[in-house]
Amino acid sequence: MAVTMPRVMGHPNRVPFEGVLTVVDAASDRSPSGARGHRVVLTHDAAMAALPSLLGMAVDYRPGWDGHDARRKCGILTQADIEAGKLCVSGYLFGRDFPEVEEQMHKGAPGSMGMSYELADAHVADMRASVWVLTRATFTGAAILLRDKAAYQHTSFRLKKAAPGADLHAGSIFAGRPTAAT
Repeated sequence: MAVTMPRVMGHPNRVPFEGVLTVVDAASDRSPSGARGHRVVLTHDAAMAALPSLLGMAVDYRPGWDGHDARRKCGILTQADIEAGKLCVSGYLFGRDFPEVEEQMHKGAPGSMGMSYELADAHVADMRASVWVLTRATFTGAAILLRDKAAYQHTSFRLKKAAPGADLHAGSIFAGRPTAAT
């Protein structure tokens, strides 16, 4: 499922990314924020029903890469699908506006970054259960963070490699610096 963004060759503020936002039908490795210490399971059916709510939502980050900051929106999600039990996403970072985010992706160890979802209106099947099973939710965004800080350790986040003809901007390797008009 995706929203189509018009191609703009050399767009200075679109840096494509991809990642695994979460796994479905599996308990989180630790308690997500807001789960009152409970590990959680996002069911496949709940994730599928909530996919449309994820498109167009923002990705955010927190300096230190250890959590969420919903007011520091540094990109947008444009595609989301469930593949082999993983909720895979892609979109664009606002590379010109947030050069520190792109810089972190280049200087960090490969595989060190992960993701975490942000939800509203989550329905828990049994609030007394030790592991909460989410049967309904609305995605409100996602965070980029160090994978070892994420509730799900099998998430990922990385910049996409440039493909011939892709609308990567030449300034992506010079993030934060203005590029000359050609």
